[in-house]
Amino acid sequence: MRVKLAALPILCAPMLLCLAQPALAAKAPDTWDGLMHVKSHKIQAVYLLPDADFRVYTKVIIDPPDIAFRKNWQREHGFAEDPGRPISNEDARDILEKAKAGFHKLFVEAYQKAGYQVVDQPGPDVLRLSTGIANLDVVAPDAMTAGRSWTFSRDAGGGTMVIEARDSRTGALLGRAVDARNMDESRVYLRNSVTNTADFEDLFGRWAKLSANGLTELKALSPINADGMAKK
Repeated sequence: MRVKLAALPILCAPMLLCLAQPALAAKAPDTWDGLMHVKSHKIQAVYLLPDADFRVYTKVIIDPPDIAFRKNWQREHGFAEDPGRPISNEDARDILEKAKAGFHKLFVEAYQKAGYQVVDQPGPDVLRLSTGIANLDVVAPDAMTAGRSWTFSRDAGGGTMVIEARDSRTGALLGRAVDARNMDESRVYLRNSVTNTADFEDLFGRWAKLSANGLTELKALSPINADGMAKK
């Protein structure tokens, strides 16, 4: 399920996530760093450089993702320094590192499956992708302590994906996309690290597939007629 785009915290370390703030506003701007807002039925906010030509790109560099929790997420779940409070700074870092590794792995697999070679060096046919997740929300981190109750919920959490595409040699900005979603079910389930891992793998995999298929669609639409796409 898609969720309403929410603003990022003012203080956010990852540069990509900070740059994404305009598109995360309640009303996305028509233009963003020279990119034009175009309509998409699959992703909430898509911005493309007018006349950009994606046909040349057959390979991609996929940078390690930036991921940040929803503001006050750790505070609301408590701290391990306080007895009975499960989420320590170490716990939070561990969750983020696992999320980064899983997110990156699924993006690499999706692009390879879509027919793109994933490389680590710039080139004339190489597109550079920077990815991230803002407002990551994990409902039940599963750091159980004595006396702690179980968590039952329809919702495992969610987040906001941010992706940026640049020419790998020149650094020219060609496009950005932002998509906020949460995961919910029609029934209430016990939430723990096992169920969360499965749900987030599904969500990350969905984003990865949308991104890889999106590049294929952009190649077919190139050169990009941003004015025409904005009216569709």
